[in-house]
This record gives sequence, C-alpha cells and structure tokens, in this order.
Amino acid sequence: MSKIDDMALFVQVVKTGGLAAAGRQIGLSPASMTLRVNALEQRYHTRLLNRTTRKISLTDAGSRFYQACLRVVDEVENAEAQLLDEDGSLSGRLRITAPSDFGRQYVAPALAEFIGQHPAVVPLLHLTDGVVDLVEHGYDLAIRYGNLPDSNLVVRHLAHNYRVLVASPGYLKKNGRPSHPDDLSQHRCLVMERFGEPLDEWRFLFGGRHQSIKVSPALTSNDGAVIRQWALADGGIAYKSIRDVQADLDKGRLQTVLDEYVLGFQDSDVEMTGLQFVFPGRRYMPRHVEEFVEFFKDWLSG
Repeated sequence: MSKIDDMALFVQVVKTGGLAAAGRQIGLSPASMTLRVNALEQRYHTRLLNRTTRKISLTDAGSRFYQACLRVVDEVENAEAQLLDEDGSLSGRLRITAPSDFGRQYVAPALAEFIGQHPAVVPLLHLTDGVVDLVEHGYDLAIRYGNLPDSNLVVRHLAHNYRVLVASPGYLKKNGRPSHPDDLSQHRCLVMERFGEPLDEWRFLFGGRHQSIKVSPALTSNDGAVIRQWALADGGIAYKSIRDVQADLDKGRLQTVLDEYVLGFQDSDVEMTGLQFVFPGRRYMPRHVEEFVEFFKDWLSG
C-alpha cells in the first residue's frame, strides 16, 4: 500500500473512532487494520494512537500526523475532482456548517435549490451556533458571523450584517418599550449561550462611548433559532443579527427597540458582525464547492 493509502486509512480510523469501525467501511478485518496501523507506527518510530479494548485516542504525535493526513487526503480528492469535473457536470460531497437560525432560513432552502440543479452533488448541512473545526470534521466550508482571529483558515466576505434588539408587538404592548439600555433590567431578556457561558453583555453606544450592559437572562439557549422563536412567542427582548430577523420585521411579527443605542447601527460594528464564508486552508477548491459559493451569494442578494 502507498503512503497516501495509509494516510487515508489513518484518517478513517480517527473519524470512525476505532479500528473495527474503520475496517467495516474500508472492507478490512480488525486484524488487518491492526497490522496496518502497527506498520504505520513502526515506519515513523512513534506511537500515533493510544488503544484500549473499548476506544482509541490520539497521542500528541498522532494528532499532528492526523492534521497532516487530512490535508494530504483533501488535496488528492480535490485533484481527482478537478479531473472528473472537466465534463462540465458537478458532483461530489458538499459539507457545510452554518449558524442555526441563519442556516434554517437561508442556507437550507438555497442548498435544496442548488441540489435540484446539480443532483450528483451530495450535501450535508450541519447547523450549530458553536465553532466547528473544519479540518478535523471534514467540512468544505462554513458560514459564520463576525471576523475571525488569525488562523490557517481562508475567509471570504459574504454579506454585511449588524445586530438589533427585537421583541414582539404583544410583548411590548404588555410590558412597555424600553427607552434607555438601563431599562433592560426591567425586561425579560432572551440570551444566547456559547461554550456553557451566557452571552449576557449586550453592547451599546451612549454617553458618547461604547458601553456594555449586563442583562439578567429570563430564558437562555445555545440555539439562535430558539431565541427568535421565544421572541416571536412574546417571551422577551432578543439581541439578534438583522439577517436572522429581517423577515419577521418586514411582516410585523417583531419590532426593533433602542435603535439609537444599539451598537450594530454604527458603522464600526458592521464588519465585526458581518457574514463570512470560511474555508479550510487548502490550495484547491472543488468546482462544486466554488459553484455553490457563487450560487449562494447570488441567492442571498436576491
């Protein structure tokens, strides 16, 4: 077997979480898988996996080797895809991760339309408001809000965005409309949670400077779509990206509050909350991925 075959095998072992599971997908017995992994470790004179009868885990060297294998296998798949795409048709897997609320409202219907035009493309849409490791989990692209810190990922601008405070007409009729950020202490606030921590510091511009108000969560969720549904159900005031609530605002299901204070209305915040395409650090992008990126940009602007 070639080194590339061994790398692909090692990637499969890590992704499936075991030698037997990987062997079933590849068509090799557990004994053959063990021999292949042992030979790989002997070739590099280092242990790559910690193995017990129940599970495997990567050593430090194994983790570094796994990331390198992902890049190599990815490049090989991209090279093959480029050759296969020369007949003009699109095919191949398309693995996307996106924020929950934005993904349901925009990415899911756009992806369905794209697949309708290119049925040989096989999609997977993973929705989460957390941050997913694109390389480790094999995603072709992510759609994320906000600028990213320096990394090996490739970022491409998708669309402008800003944040607003919203509540339903029913909630505002019953509880009144806040006139200053300090009034939020008297209101029910619907708060996102990320990595187990509530995002309860909401940013405003008043008194001539940027300030944060720490709100008391009435309801908390790690899913942005749930936060919006609570707001629609008269549950309280939510701090949302305009893209997530634009349709509800247009139809009067939600209304904005404290517009003159919300930092999202200031130019300085637009890029900080903008929508981005994020790609793994790869040299070549499969044509069906590039085609979807351009399709979605046009679809979203329309």
